[in-house]
Amino acid sequence: MIKEIQLGRYSGNKESTLGLFYIDWAFFCHCLEDEFREIKIKGETRIPDGVFELGLRKEISPKTESYRSRYSWFKWHIQILNVPGFDYVYIHIGNDDDDTDGCLLLSDGANNNTIGTGYIPHSAPAFKRFYQKIYPLLEAGHKIQIRISDIEDLFIPSHQSDFIGPPSP
Repeated sequence: MIKEIQLGRYSGNKESTLGLFYIDWAFFCHCLEDEFREIKIKGETRIPDGVFELGLRKEISPKTESYRSRYSWFKWHIQILNVPGFDYVYIHIGNDDDDTDGCLLLSDGANNNTIGTGYIPHSAPAFKRFYQKIYPLLEAGHKIQIRISDIEDLFIPSHQSDFIGPPSP
């Protein structure tokens, strides 16, 4: 049973943040978010570090209708709940910071955003794998958390007092 998702942020520039996305400490895919800002600008700021619960947003929105018309397997958006200062933080499809307003975009690859703008290709297949793995669990009432931090804080215990870390072999 999946207990936790981890996002380790490893590279950021003035437009985007790239990260590695894990499910129960096993690498799953790449991720892109908006950039870090000390003061939030709506639609231009990544969410803060922290541990948050995932949930389903069971409301019809234009994005829900769009996804349902394109993907026969899509029902409701998976969202990150109770993020301070943010509403409707989805995990979804997209390729660059223009496709996110504080949400997480999943992908099967990433460019080097230290030499250009952040770009992630092959987003739809990564999102579909994620959705088909996580959606049924959330629909059945299982609790799943996402732990978000810089990658070094995710894996090096001395940086984090509540370090959980990958399980021992």
